[in-house]
Formats: sequence, structure tokens, C-alpha cells
Amino acid sequence: MERADSGLAAMDGDDLARASLKDRVLDAWADMRASTRRLLREEPSEARLLFYVMLSDIIFFLSWTIKTVVAPTAAAQAKLPAQIGMWLVLALLARTSFMYALAAGLRIVCRVFGGAAGWWETRLAVFWGALVSAPFGLAAALLTVAMSWFEDDFPILRHDMLALPPYYVGLIPFLFFISSALAEVHGFRRMGFLFMGLSVAAVALSVFTVYLAARGVV
Repeated sequence: MERADSGLAAMDGDDLARASLKDRVLDAWADMRASTRRLLREEPSEARLLFYVMLSDIIFFLSWTIKTVVAPTAAAQAKLPAQIGMWLVLALLARTSFMYALAAGLRIVCRVFGGAAGWWETRLAVFWGALVSAPFGLAAALLTVAMSWFEDDFPILRHDMLALPPYYVGLIPFLFFISSALAEVHGFRRMGFLFMGLSVAAVALSVFTVYLAARGVV
């Protein structure tokens, strides 16, 4: 039996243009590739794409502020640097530029492997994927709040194996949704190799950052 189209898929162009951002995000969670196709057909302006990435910046800043400043777990307080507030402000200021640079780099990589999308389509995929994945980071932040509240009652929550994953689990949907959107705009049948490649790159970058921190560079 064929899967019925989502509510957004059944809309015409005018109705789709009036769809709320909440409906669009929920639709993307159900089928990111189809959501990306519909967004491509709308040909959003650069201002709209910039709005998407800046909104994801704000949610990113809010989630990390909650996790590291407002209600950090005991394990996080012991491991995160005291200058975390300064790093958060720098991240907010630099994240939009980083997302443009990320889109540029991913376009080059995708084109090397036969991708067909241009610079604008790749930006759309990256920025839309960043926004669609942002609520997962916020949900993880709220989970850390609950964990910090109950640490005294349940000491096991202080263990690194439980306390630290919520700080980084938001990276998984971020990479997944961006990979799905990139696969769609570049014409790849599957997104698995993109997701795996981005995951390996993220792990390598994390290890390199830890190495720099150990050497006192950052």
C-alpha cells in the first residue's frame, strides 16, 4: 500500500506559502527529502534562508546556555571550561558565518562525488536542515535541566556516561537532516554515505579540539 501524502504535499503553491513554520518543521521530521523538494519549488529568497539559519543560531545559543550556564549537570560543571559563557557568545556571533562556510565546503565535496546542486541549493539544504534539527538540541537541554534537578535523589545521574551525552546528542539529528536535504538537492539516491562522512568528520574535529585544549591552544 502506498503511503498517503502529507498535508503539505497536498497543498497547492499558494496554500504551501501560507503554511506555518511549525507545520513545515513537523513535515520535515516525517520526510526531510520531500520537505526539501517542496522548499526548492518555492524558491525562497536569500533573506528567508538567512532567517532560517539565524533562527537556528538562536535556538542553538538558548539550548547551550541552558545546558552549560542555567542548569548544568555536576559532570558538565567539572569538565566544561569556566570561560563557557564567552565561547557561547562567540559561537552565536560566528555560527552564521560558519554555516555559510560549511555549505560552501559541502557543495565542493558533493560535486566531487557527482552532485548536481549549485551554491544556492546547497545553502538551502544546510540552512533548512539546521533549523529542522534545532528543536532536538533544545529538547536535550531540557533533559539536562531535569537531570540536574534529580541528581541529589538519583546519584547515578552524576555519572559521565549519563550526564554528558545530552550535551552532544543534538549533533546526530543535525547531521542526519542536513545529509537528507543535501542528498535531495544534489540528486543522490541515498544519504547514508553523506551522514557517515559528516559523522566521521565531526568526530575527527572533536578529537582535534580536545587535543588543542590539552595543549593549551584553545
